[in-house]
Amino acid sequence: MAWDEWEQAKKDATTRMRLNQLPPDAQGPAMSPDLVVHDKVLGAIGDMARELRDRVSRDGDHARAATAEAASELTADGLDLGGAMSAVHDAWTTKLATLKDACAHISNHLDYSRAVHAKDDQKVAADMPVSRIWDAIK
Repeated sequence: MAWDEWEQAKKDATTRMRLNQLPPDAQGPAMSPDLVVHDKVLGAIGDMARELRDRVSRDGDHARAATAEAASELTADGLDLGGAMSAVHDAWTTKLATLKDACAHISNHLDYSRAVHAKDDQKVAADMPVSRIWDAIK
């Protein structure tokens, strides 16, 4: 890439990039800069992560068992491929455990987040009576 092409690419990228801000012509509630997360959405995502973990655990275990059996049979038959299949089995087992842990972590974190936000909402409701909220709005 020539120097002038590089300079043009940088200029083009600068005009297209908007980090951490709304487009200048954005209007309406759909373009609100505030982050809004609904409890139902967090719950649904947590449920999906839990279901994914269960499916990965169940279906991934079939492959783990199959590679272990294949490695054992190939090794028993005196084929070098048995050692390679054993390495595949070990790698599969490690990656499967990592994926299951990640899904569980996502699910647990969303459950934790929901609980913390519910406590925060209760605390705000208890600490600030409605009359003070209305006074602040007016």
